[in-house]
Amino acid sequence: MKGLTVFLIFSMLLVMGLDCNAQSRDQYMDQAKQILEQVPLIDGHNDVPWQYRQRVDHRLDSIDFAQSTKDLNPPMHTDLPRLREGRVGGQFWSVYIPSSITGTEAVQETMAQIDFVYRMVDRFNDDLEMAYTADDVRRIFDEGKVASLIGMEGGHSINNSLAMLRMFYNMGARYMTITHNDHLDWADAASDDPEHYGLTEFGEEVIKEMNRLGMLVDLSHVSANTMRDALDATRAPVIFSHSSAKELVPHPRNVPDDVLHKVAENDGVVMITYVVSFVSNEMREYYAERSAYNARLNSLYPHDPDTRSEKRDQWDDENPMPLPDIEDVADHIDHVRDEIGVEYIGIGGDYDGITVLPEGLEDVTTYPDLFAELLSRGYTEEELKKIAGKNVLRVMDDVEEVARQMQDEMEASDVRIEDFD
Repeated sequence: MKGLTVFLIFSMLLVMGLDCNAQSRDQYMDQAKQILEQVPLIDGHNDVPWQYRQRVDHRLDSIDFAQSTKDLNPPMHTDLPRLREGRVGGQFWSVYIPSSITGTEAVQETMAQIDFVYRMVDRFNDDLEMAYTADDVRRIFDEGKVASLIGMEGGHSINNSLAMLRMFYNMGARYMTITHNDHLDWADAASDDPEHYGLTEFGEEVIKEMNRLGMLVDLSHVSANTMRDALDATRAPVIFSHSSAKELVPHPRNVPDDVLHKVAENDGVVMITYVVSFVSNEMREYYAERSAYNARLNSLYPHDPDTRSEKRDQWDDENPMPLPDIEDVADHIDHVRDEIGVEYIGIGGDYDGITVLPEGLEDVTTYPDLFAELLSRGYTEEELKKIAGKNVLRVMDDVEEVARQMQDEMEASDVRIEDFD
């Protein structure tokens, strides 16, 4: 009985603590919204183009982006009304294709994704406008629209070709994530045993050509050694479009502290993401246990899918997800601030690229909630303006300046990957 009493008291205190945290955020909501009306909130990664590809083969008429998409099955996280409610001022639309698609097919599929972004922006031009430079973002935000930028998620899209890299830049791509989940012929990804132990010589040429073009080097998804090699190779600041702090959660997609310090020396920015297994150790363990249980079921019942499904549902019922919340994401922002300063922090939610989100950050309407949480932790308005968009705009300005300098110094590279065999 005594143990039960202690448990009930603890539970009440926990609920009261959660309520107090929510109330604390509530009192800062108006201030958070005012901040996001003064500077563009630039999100580093949103997969709406992938949603349209998977759901309706890029057919704009099949999903009305001007109306709420949260009632779709499954729901989307993004649409124009909710972008407005979330005070989004600039969005990097990811033109992602799986890294299992390679060769000329990868080039073609990426072009189709880029085409979709242009058609989406043209269709909804009262709310969206294409942006190619930092000044474009500032102007479009001042005009009350969402500045729309293109980010390529994975160097497999260029098919080992600097010519393709240049063409994608000419099509509007303003960052390229060096890898997705699979190694390239010239760079290691984070999610497998090392093959090159970082960048190859051709990989360094890719970084140099990106610098010369003015394309942001995005180091989300790459291995820690690739991060270090790219930071050594680049002349311009880099970004992590959607990553978090490895010191807090040792996921291979997160950024180690030594790399954080190199980012500060580089004057780059780490855009903290909402991916639950990147921001929560409990979720990492949950996914590992669920994966192991599924493997066991596959071994025990290889020809009995009904039994596997029944037992998997039973396991899910008995093991609810230990979802992180808005405070866990804020903890990652705190860590980067404490380690290197607020000048190197941005936001990269990964909405519509993931299915599970932290409590309190369920869709694009919730950016003000995160900023209210940060205000409750003592962040100043100027610090939050930097996190929202000023830091990313600084990086874009610097990348554009490096490109101007390099274009005065050199012509486009005619190097081929075969030159390094």
